[in-house]
Amino acid sequence: MEKDKVGCYEFMAEPFHCDFSKRLFMGHLGNHLLNAADFHSQHRGFGMSYLNSIHKTWVLSRLAIEMEEMPPMYARFQVETWVESAMRFFTNRNFQVQDVETGKIYGYGRSIWAMIDTDTRQPANLLDINEGALLNYVEKGKPCPIAKSSRVNVPEDAELVGTIVAKYNDVDINGHFNSVKYIEHVLDLFSIDWYAEHAIHRVEIAYVAEAHCGDTIRLYREWADDGLTCTVKMAKWDPATGEEVEICRSLVNFVKD
Repeated sequence: MEKDKVGCYEFMAEPFHCDFSKRLFMGHLGNHLLNAADFHSQHRGFGMSYLNSIHKTWVLSRLAIEMEEMPPMYARFQVETWVESAMRFFTNRNFQVQDVETGKIYGYGRSIWAMIDTDTRQPANLLDINEGALLNYVEKGKPCPIAKSSRVNVPEDAELVGTIVAKYNDVDINGHFNSVKYIEHVLDLFSIDWYAEHAIHRVEIAYVAEAHCGDTIRLYREWADDGLTCTVKMAKWDPATGEEVEICRSLVNFVKD
């Protein structure tokens, strides 16, 4: 039986997935979005299980999440997800986050995905997979009202504000730095006092290169003139040579709470 083009999956803002404001952590919301994407693709013939069997995998290239409000503790919410467009090497997937009981829309997400060959780590033609099954589920009529990801610019003289070493909990099923962990480490650059007065409105992240367990990662931050928006660069740093390789760029926009 043919599946609907739009997938809908229910989650709950569990207490230990919420911060001190009793609302869902952005990182946990990011995980729910990526799980919804996996469920949607898995049920339609182009998910991770099938791809892994033919030595392919999905790789997240860009993610933007824009929220008017984060789901409160114990709220039941649903994530709708759909493929907006598909090309040979990239596909655009959108998300909508909505309260199950009230129908309130908390926010939206946009993402760009690529497919790679797990043996060569080179791009793969996603339209070759399962006789182009992905094209059967492109939904162009459902709106996603938030802006597409911007070209995040982090100046060369941005301030070095943190250094981390990638550990066990940072690594995902593909063996590299977890997509959501990038977001969590970026958001950890701001103090709890800041979060007491500000809410996250929008997060963007552009993934540039892979990082692995044991890598030393430096974080650089630059504030915009509005005092509510900043850009962050994460770069792998080799202490032996002093060389850096950029792994991602991020933008975070806050609103006064």
